[in-house]
Amino acid sequence: MQLCDFERPATELAQQLLGCVLRHGTTAGMIVETEAYLGLNDLAAHASKGKTERTKVLFGPAGHAYVYFIYGMYECLNVVADREGSPGCVLIRALEPLSGLDLMYERRKWHGPPVGLANGPGKLTQALAITRKEYGARLDEGDLTVREWREKPQFEIATTPRIGITQCADWPLRFVWANHPCLSRRNS
Repeated sequence: MQLCDFERPATELAQQLLGCVLRHGTTAGMIVETEAYLGLNDLAAHASKGKTERTKVLFGPAGHAYVYFIYGMYECLNVVADREGSPGCVLIRALEPLSGLDLMYERRKWHGPPVGLANGPGKLTQALAITRKEYGARLDEGDLTVREWREKPQFEIATTPRIGITQCADWPLRFVWANHPCLSRRNS
């Protein structure tokens, strides 16, 4: 596997990440669903309010993890995109589990099929044990990495509006591996 080029606009990175492998420790999955957030002019983006203690990593160099807590119960993983000072990011929404499935089942207390292990942003962080401790981590080295296959799988990318937001909800910035069984929602 090879390193990803994170320093690109969020919409490009969101599509490039599809088919890449997200690994944390001994668990890993192939990214099948992402959402782009465009920074200051995107009211759904955390960075739209400016640089704060919570969002400062978004304004730094690309290729770092932006992990945050949502709804009082879930952690979500974003990949910082674009160039330093331009706070775009990509939410990783769903994975196809590849390795460490027994551990993922245990962490999720899941008894269903593997397609349900990481088919949502909160489910995948729970399955891979990604927490706010990984906030700011570089994604090209260490325990939490994103890598491209040498020969990336071939698939069609479908685009839909983002999910679960109220601001700028109609923007077509959700990118999915079309008809993949591990998507969080099957409206592709």
